[in-house]
Amino acid sequence: MSFTGTDNYVATDDLRVAVNAAINLERPLLVKGEPGTGKTVLAHEISKALNAPLIEWHVKSTTKAQQGLYEYDAVSRLRDSQLGDERVHDIANYIVRGKLWEAFESEQRPVLLIDEIDKADIEFPNDLLLELDRMQFHVYETKETISARNRPVIVITSNNEKELPDAFLRRCFFHYIRFPDKETMAEIVDVHYPGLQKRLVSEALNAFYDLRDVPGLKKKPSTSELLDWIKLLMVEDIPPEALRSTDGKKVIPPLHGALLKNEQDIHLFERLAFMARRDA
Repeated sequence: MSFTGTDNYVATDDLRVAVNAAINLERPLLVKGEPGTGKTVLAHEISKALNAPLIEWHVKSTTKAQQGLYEYDAVSRLRDSQLGDERVHDIANYIVRGKLWEAFESEQRPVLLIDEIDKADIEFPNDLLLELDRMQFHVYETKETISARNRPVIVITSNNEKELPDAFLRRCFFHYIRFPDKETMAEIVDVHYPGLQKRLVSEALNAFYDLRDVPGLKKKPSTSELLDWIKLLMVEDIPPEALRSTDGKKVIPPLHGALLKNEQDIHLFERLAFMARRDA
């Protein structure tokens, strides 16, 4: 197995090296980076490139590690016992398989995405150490051990909301997705909108990176937000020259709601516009 990128995903050289290193080491690939830089999409593209099934485990604040292995549905068993259902005599009927079990049982080597692991409790990563190391776990209710038929390619994403334990980090291959430079971003735009007018792309990228460089911005716009913005520019037929206006009244880019996502940043640009008009 080797990852070289796909037609729909612009993978930098260092990202390709990281993915293939994790595959060859048979260790989880821990991916960090700004929201919207393509961490989750990476797992989808690895799955396509390797022609491997994708199994997704999206972590929430209430998610427990045990849910990724299995859960024992005692409530259903109690209800069935009250109804006299014959299924109640076999406890295996009430074992609900989790995403790790699904990945371990896959006949073809799968790609397992554990998305936004930092959303869960701090003990969540530690509770998965043994399973990720040995690629097996024990089902106490049925007294069976589940081992991986084919060691999955594991992609774990994090937005850095919490620090991950050192013992967990030691078992991963780490890669930080840096925010793309203008040249790489132009490639990304071309993948999503081939044949787009080069002048519009150039002016949009200049406006986008100027916006990201504004000091005091609470949330910098991401790659996905840039793509949404460019789509709106095309739909509304905004001319390229409108994106480089030096008019103080137009400091905020047109259709800025696709880029600025909180009132603090909008107020910041309104103040900048006021100062530009005053200075003029």
